[in-house]
Amino acid sequence: MTVTPPPAKPIRAAHMPTRNVRPFMQALHDTWPEAKTELVYTDPYTLLVSVVLSAQATDASVNRATGPLFAKARTPAAMVALGEAGLGDFIKTIGLWKAKARAVIGLSQLLIDQHGGEVPHDRDALEALPGVGRKTANVVLNVVFGEATIAVDTHLFRLGNRTGLAPGKTPRAVEDGLLKRIPKDMLMHAHHWLILHGRYICKARLPECWRCNAAPWCAYQPKSLPPAATRPSPKPRGRTTAVTIEDA
Repeated sequence: MTVTPPPAKPIRAAHMPTRNVRPFMQALHDTWPEAKTELVYTDPYTLLVSVVLSAQATDASVNRATGPLFAKARTPAAMVALGEAGLGDFIKTIGLWKAKARAVIGLSQLLIDQHGGEVPHDRDALEALPGVGRKTANVVLNVVFGEATIAVDTHLFRLGNRTGLAPGKTPRAVEDGLLKRIPKDMLMHAHHWLILHGRYICKARLPECWRCNAAPWCAYQPKSLPPAATRPSPKPRGRTTAVTIEDA
């Protein structure tokens, strides 16, 4: 069963002009030059499991659970031997842990039965695994196998619409738009630049435009101001003394 978060409601902006796309993406690169997944993994299998567990959960919460888990079971055979109940003991702090436990045990068994215990370098084979959908397959294909894929999570879906980079009503529409508009030489790492930007700067509740290097090329309007600039002036404290014309 594929566990994916429902897409957030699109935040529409004007369409970003084509001339702005490269400088916008370059600004993200300059902000996140060493961008990579924040999930902690050691090999293709542990990355695959981590990505499945990360649906509707933060990377930090997944890492807290997978540290002890992978110390116990970091191969498909070891995971199957652990079983759903045993796996559940490690991941109960992660949302939807019961469904995810079933998926991880199921995909581990399928890897053993059909792929010699190895993570396949094939989109269709990946998406045939329990708990693996297009987004998860894209992450694995990009991080493990070096393919220029774009995995659209809630952050990329929001940014595609909010910035005008790739507006779309569905994650797939946003993915197709990003693949079409982002320069080919930037596609390999674009996925991580956008994720980190959405996670730490272009946040869901309030985009922090005042500290965004890409703001000059973003179509989102009006740009949000620093918190201090939006607060009303503080009222004077204590007793005030009236000043008459004579006093002045």
